Amino acid sequence: MNINYTLIGQMIFFAAFVLFCMKYVWPPLVSALAEREKKISDGLAAADRASKDLELAQKKAMDELREAKAQAAELIEQANKRSNQIVDEAKEVATQEGERLIVAAKAEIEQEKNRVKEELRAEVAVIAIAGAEKILGSSIDANKHSELLDKLAAEI
Repeated sequence: MNINYTLIGQMIFFAAFVLFCMKYVWPPLVSALAEREKKISDGLAAADRASKDLELAQKKAMDELREAKAQAAELIEQANKRSNQIVDEAKEVATQEGERLIVAAKAEIEQEKNRVKEELRAEVAVIAIAGAEKILGSSIDANKHSELLDKLAAEI
């Protein structure tokens, strides 16, 4: 092998090129690679955090949904109890109102019965006076004999 000046020149130039690349080209490439590696690792960490946050949010949403269902069931139960209570109260009020109406109707019937009795007594008294007039042949003054007629009506 014959080493000539061209080969030595190329080796010197190559060494200078390597030194130049190591001094000026390699550090920006290494820093760009390190920066990119950092961005990728930050992105992966953010993705992991987001995944964990999503999992926590889903768990929290399920817990809240379960709690909301329990509250809804409780509200429905309370509404059913209240509706039953209202129905029972309405039945009680209706029963009381019916009893009150029955008592009022009985009182009205009793009043009507007493009124009819009084009318009947008055008619019997008039008939008795008419009969007595015919029997006695003279007129009887109802005003003069009202006390006697009242006693007669009371006896009837």
